[in-house]
Amino acid sequence: MRSQPLSHHMLAFGLAALAGMVDALGLLRLGGLFVSFMSGNSTRMAVGVATGSAVAATAAGLIAAFLAGVVAGALLARRAGRWRKQVVLALVLVLLIMAALLADRHGDLLTLPMAAAMGAVNNVFQRDGEVSIGVTYMTGALVKMGQSIAAALAGGPRWGWLLWLMLWLSLIAGAIVGTVLFGAIGLDALWVACAWSLLLLGWSLRLGPLPLA
Repeated sequence: MRSQPLSHHMLAFGLAALAGMVDALGLLRLGGLFVSFMSGNSTRMAVGVATGSAVAATAAGLIAAFLAGVVAGALLARRAGRWRKQVVLALVLVLLIMAALLADRHGDLLTLPMAAAMGAVNNVFQRDGEVSIGVTYMTGALVKMGQSIAAALAGGPRWGWLLWLMLWLSLIAGAIVGTVLFGAIGLDALWVACAWSLLLLGWSLRLGPLPLA
């Protein structure tokens, strides 16, 4: 992550905040399942299968939607070339708008495009076709932060862990905002997530295309 310029760091922090906001809204709507944390959903699905609970099917649907979003985002990213970030963020915005529109009449379905959006957004930062910065899950970021702290204690770069801390805190901040908004306006908070996504798309357009290889 240190190899990225500051403007790209800001985009990553903004995307992590978006993921925290959307995941908090999904968690509050579903009462214990997630739209971006698929490790948690996988465990809930396994427990549901073992206990015969209907939560297994819901968790499986969210995992499938997330995976579909990853695939769609990756395919679009391949076709978009140097404009990969912008095209993927446009897809994320469309999916979140779909979720917001479903909130009024089809509340049980809105979490599927939310999960797909969270899957797609992980294609924004890629290196050699693989995710370079995961913005919807923080286990990897915490591991990298811990390793960077260890490196600093061993005489390596003193502040290498700070960027990973900021990424984690961005997700936490987004989740807090999402929780407060849900308490105030319910699922209409999805429109706030759409607006934030639009701002991030605008920021990515300001950054311009990726440099030529």
